[in-house]
This record gives sequence, structure tokens and C-alpha cells, in this order.
Amino acid sequence: MKGTPLTDTIVDYMMELFGSEDELLAQLRREAEEAGIPPIEIAPEQGSVLQVLIGAIGARKILEIGTLAGYSSIVMGRALPEEGHIDTLEIDPFHADFARERIAQAGLADRITVHTGIALDLLERDLRDAGPYDLLFIDADKPNYPRYVERALPLMRDGATVIGDNALAWGEVADAETDREDVQGIRAFNRFVADHPHLKGCIVPSGDGMCMAVYSAHPQQTR
Repeated sequence: MKGTPLTDTIVDYMMELFGSEDELLAQLRREAEEAGIPPIEIAPEQGSVLQVLIGAIGARKILEIGTLAGYSSIVMGRALPEEGHIDTLEIDPFHADFARERIAQAGLADRITVHTGIALDLLERDLRDAGPYDLLFIDADKPNYPRYVERALPLMRDGATVIGDNALAWGEVADAETDREDVQGIRAFNRFVADHPHLKGCIVPSGDGMCMAVYSAHPQQTR
């Protein structure tokens, strides 16, 4: 055995001690699913990882690609200082409006801006001068993850953190037989991060896994 496998009992134990989900977030999940929004937000235990990381790096500006119902935006927004801000990008207008309402309910409307449109276009047009960001969090269409990073890196500060969700691809990331496009997209993204000369990365097995990396403006000399 390599490492300790996570069971439901262990995850429940971690959540009892360090869970980030309160009733507002639990209700958001329920209402989003009732509204027909796919239940694919981050897991509650991932919220704790994100909040600790935001505090550890002293993040003040966050760029999120893939708002969905606003769950992860709220989780991260709560960890920011008062002057902090999140720009979050969502392609679906219904999802974006739903997220704006819930963000306002959470008291974070002044700290989180939801941008509606195609992320690659928004990064090139609306946010081209919005940086530098301290953290990039991606939880969107999987095949485009590398393109999002390439487009976003010029907006990141030296030493910024880059995170891609679903790094374990629902348990299928190491299955060479799968032909699922989203799994192949995640596998390509993980390899992209591992090979990128300006990124030093790892995979954190929380929730469905997060591929994390530190961005360096200068190429890494060793890996």
C-alpha cells in the first residue's frame, strides 16, 4: 500500500474537525441542484484546503474559471481579507445569475465579481489588465485547462498559485483504457503542469483531487 486510502469514515472525521461548509453553503448546493445546475461543485473538504492555502500565501486577488453556482467563489471569498477580490468567469448566464444572488446572500457582493462569457475571450478582453493575481483556480471544461493556464499566466504574479480541480478524474486518471474526453483532458492537464518550465506542481488528493503548482516567472532549473 502506498499512502493511506481515504474512506468515507476518514473524510467524515476530517470534516468534523475542519469542515468549511455551513448551512448557507449546504442550502446553496440543494437549491442549485433543484434549479437544474449540475452537482459538480468542489467537495466541502476541498474548501478547507483552499481557505488554508489562501491564508498561507496571503492571497488578495483570485482569478476563478468556472463559477457554476458560486460555491467555491463563496468559500474562497470568505478567506480573503476585506480588501481582497475575486474575478470569477462563467459561460452560462443562468449559472452566473444564480451565483450572483447567492454571493449577495453571503454578503460578498463587493468582494466577488461574476463575469459572464467565454473564459478565453474574457481573459483576453475584459481582464487583460486586471492582474496581478495571487491565485488561479480552474474548475471548468477539462480539455481547455491548459489553454486557460496559458492565457492566465501573464496575469499572475511571480510566485502565484495555480490550481486545477478534478485532478484524479473521478478515479479514472490512471486508467489507460478510458476514452472519455474529460478524463483525457485532465490527464493532459496534469502532464502539462508537470512539464511546464514555469510551474512546480503536485496533486493533492482532496475531494476529486487538485493539481496545484507555484508559478515562477523564471524557468525552473530542476524538477
